[in-house]
Amino acid sequence: MNDGLFTQTHQRGAVRDEVSSRAWLRAMLDAESALAGACADAGVVPAAAAEAIALACADIDRFDAKQLGVLAAETGNPVVGLVAAIRAAVSDDVAAYVHCGATSQDIIDTAAVLIAGRAMTTLLADLDHCAKSAAALTERHRDTPMVARTLLQQAVPSTFGLKAAQWLHGLTRVSLHVRRIQQELPAQLGGAAGTLDGYPAPGSGLHTAHAYAARLGLVNPQLPWHTLRYPIGELAGALATTAGILGKIALDVILLAQNEVGEVAVSSDGRGRSSTMSHKRNPVAAIAARSAAKRAPGLAATLFASMEQEHERAAGAWQAEWPTLSELLTCVGSAAAWLGDALEFFDVDEDRMAANLTALGSSASTGCAAALVDRALADYRPTIDDTGPRELPTTTNEETD
Repeated sequence: MNDGLFTQTHQRGAVRDEVSSRAWLRAMLDAESALAGACADAGVVPAAAAEAIALACADIDRFDAKQLGVLAAETGNPVVGLVAAIRAAVSDDVAAYVHCGATSQDIIDTAAVLIAGRAMTTLLADLDHCAKSAAALTERHRDTPMVARTLLQQAVPSTFGLKAAQWLHGLTRVSLHVRRIQQELPAQLGGAAGTLDGYPAPGSGLHTAHAYAARLGLVNPQLPWHTLRYPIGELAGALATTAGILGKIALDVILLAQNEVGEVAVSSDGRGRSSTMSHKRNPVAAIAARSAAKRAPGLAATLFASMEQEHERAAGAWQAEWPTLSELLTCVGSAAAWLGDALEFFDVDEDRMAANLTALGSSASTGCAAALVDRALADYRPTIDDTGPRELPTTTNEETD
């Protein structure tokens, strides 16, 4: 998938690598390894057996993702084949302890949240890049006058600094939301039907579940969530909201770059050239960001629709989540990566902004724009830094025609 005709346009950035088949395989192996270790912690599995299982799971190259995919078509999910492959990789006396007390959904759900968490780390880095660019624009153009537009019509005087501050504020909010969801991602361990009946010794199931989550760096949920899909719903909501903010900013850039407006322009480095009209400098990065963001709501809707699941194991709705979640993460990651390019590689035409404002024929002031800009800059902090997340503030050369 990484060398397709549309890959560089629709799978921009590094998030796509975090949701690849190899990444899913790595996450499932991590879940099986952690399960064995947690069972040893709870006294359910001998420590030596757990170590042997972990050693086998550490060598991802011994497992064939393509072959596991073929087997998944026969069993309904890739875990059955994976468990058999892990058992084949260890001695007979250890094989009996592989996948101890778990069901396939435990491994896939845990792998899904591991995948999401890892992809969100990459997404947050891309969002931070966008926010830093927006902050630089906000500071640089704090007092640059321009006309505000409502209903696509010229309205009243404003500043480009305030417009960029709005972008910064939106990016900061969604970054904090994504980080919060990431920190709340729960492990999944319930056994065949969410009863932990695979661990018959008193308290061993709860002990195993706690150790399992701890080993994976995930939250230990109060109950298994096999058909109570709040983690997926919350994740879908955060990603869809993020896509909406990214798409809005991209659309602003596109509109400002229109010839009739001309207040920003793609940097003259060869980007955005047309295959037929040499005079054009299309805002390719912003267009691609908006394109990626446009796909996210439909994918999120699929995840929301899949939340209604039968009893203790869904027949179809759960399975629909796997590719949809990967694609949603990829779309939002692509939008963020493209927007980072868009905000970094455009020129602001202050003279054109002033001319458009003069054409409005208004002598009104820009009001509290400067004060609002200062407030936005004072509140801004990168979400990816050595101090961890902070609380919400109280107050290329592609061608296109």
